[in-house]
Amino acid sequence: MVTHVPSEAPGDERGMLLSFAEAQRGALRRSLLGLTPEQAASRPSASALSLSGLVKHVAETELNWLRMAQQRPNEKARTEATWADSFRLVGDETIEGVLTFWDGVVAELEEFIREVPDLGDTFPLPEAPWFPKEGRVSMRWLLAHLVEEHARHAGHADIIRESLDGRTAFELVAEEKGYSGQS
Repeated sequence: MVTHVPSEAPGDERGMLLSFAEAQRGALRRSLLGLTPEQAASRPSASALSLSGLVKHVAETELNWLRMAQQRPNEKARTEATWADSFRLVGDETIEGVLTFWDGVVAELEEFIREVPDLGDTFPLPEAPWFPKEGRVSMRWLLAHLVEEHARHAGHADIIRESLDGRTAFELVAEEKGYSGQS
């Protein structure tokens, strides 16, 4: 027997995709646990990436996808000249400020997605070699892409964090959940 699950139930497709995106966001946020601003801004590998810069980039990227889906202008749109600033804190920006900004983006995105009548609804994309050739994507595609994008950067964050102090994602999850490792 097949049971119908209402579209707003936690086990539905919409809820599942939102929860997978949030799980990857959590991995990025956890990468900052216990670090000083200087440590979070450091670049301990050959890459130019830092943890604070990754979090800022992901927050701004999520806003950009939200604005494209809403078909509204992005108030934080980057130009070629300012692109590198999306990967580092500049001026008076702080980790706390970036996380607060990101929390607002996440809340707005989740509200928008929950109000979309159908995850099959589509929106246009600007022409770019990294976007699908069809020029339109669905809300479902957007959510799957956010999971992909966040997971990619969460992997970067894992490597950076482990390079900084040897702490792994598993240790950070345990710390966040209050496990001491002792029985």
